[in-house]
Amino acid sequence: MSDSLPENCTISTEVRVMYFDTDAGGVVHNIVYLRFIETARTLLAIQMGMDFKEIERTGVHAVVTRTEIDYKSPARLGDVLLVQGRVVEWSGVRFWVEFEVTRPSDGALMVKCRQALALVQMPSGKPVRLPAGFPATLSLGA
Repeated sequence: MSDSLPENCTISTEVRVMYFDTDAGGVVHNIVYLRFIETARTLLAIQMGMDFKEIERTGVHAVVTRTEIDYKSPARLGDVLLVQGRVVEWSGVRFWVEFEVTRPSDGALMVKCRQALALVQMPSGKPVRLPAGFPATLSLGA
């Protein structure tokens, strides 16, 4: 693993909190942060060469095998949040991505999250080694 990551191994995207994201207390429901993170992680995978056409062509999916999440502060209806993520570790068939969800208007940290992912061949469910160019690319080539 290198200390210097290629630029395409990081992601930053904004989300706005909508009515359907909040609970009866008027704050973002805990599970919604995982949807925000899923969106950022999908954009990161696309940026790294694993777009929907690549998944369809190869039948290989990046599957979450573990999620660790710490809720730090509640977000509320109408908040604009920033979801930032980056690849932090990798070996053989698994890699880790870390995320932070912040509210730029006041710098508040909402969530810290760490996820382990593995490449899996579907429909067999067998693990697939990370491509030789990882982390610069998630593409499995031709």
